[in-house]
Amino acid sequence: VSRSLFLFLLMIQSNFFNNQYEFISISQVLFPDSSYKTAQAIRDFGKEGLHVIIFANWRGFSGGSRDMAGEILKFGAMVVDALREYEHPVYIYLPPHGELRGGSWVVVDPKINEEKMSLYTDPDSRGGILEPAGIIEVKFRPADQMKVMHRLDAQLQLLDSELEMVDEFDSDSKDSMKEQISSRENDLKGVYTQVATEFADLHDKTGRMKAKGVIKAAVPWNRSREFFYNLAKRRILEDDYVAKIKAADSSLNSSAAIKILQDMHTGDWD
Repeated sequence: VSRSLFLFLLMIQSNFFNNQYEFISISQVLFPDSSYKTAQAIRDFGKEGLHVIIFANWRGFSGGSRDMAGEILKFGAMVVDALREYEHPVYIYLPPHGELRGGSWVVVDPKINEEKMSLYTDPDSRGGILEPAGIIEVKFRPADQMKVMHRLDAQLQLLDSELEMVDEFDSDSKDSMKEQISSRENDLKGVYTQVATEFADLHDKTGRMKAKGVIKAAVPWNRSREFFYNLAKRRILEDDYVAKIKAADSSLNSSAAIKILQDMHTGDWD
């Protein structure tokens, strides 16, 4: 869901609130109802023997008390179970400017079903458990920022050296120096936070995700239709050959059968 939805409960006997109530479903967030529908749709596709492509643009699961009472954890786990049991290829794709964060990353992680699932991203998308601002709060706290400021900034280094030279009994001079240091720290804080945010954002980009092995490839949006058509066509043929190899030798599993195909292939397998 890429836009907010509004749900109105009328004043009826089965309404727990006993009056008209308005629910707001924020965009890019998985709620109990949307999680259940996602899991059910995946299972329905499995019965039809279809390939599944998921255009993922989620920032996480809803975590309010109403959603916990609505069994958000159970329905989120249903998505994981549906993907774990899926017997056909599943492609997850992050569209341009899309995000995959928090618990929503967990439920579509290809490690759930490595044999069938694969993750692809547009170069302008982002992926990671925490957003850059959250990473900074954990990895680059204000105390750490202050240490870096005093290590790199020439003006702060000068003020620190002058503070050390002030007589310890001259409280007025010490207070004045500390005020100057505090003022300089406040001036630099915004710059350091911005630089740290940009640096943390680099870890969520396609290049870094590819280097860490969490995605198969970067696929630009303008050629995604062609790419996934050819990928699905290849997977149909590949699965057919793997099934024939396993039927010929029951001791082989899917990985061993794919290895035989790779040995027979003379080009770039990926």
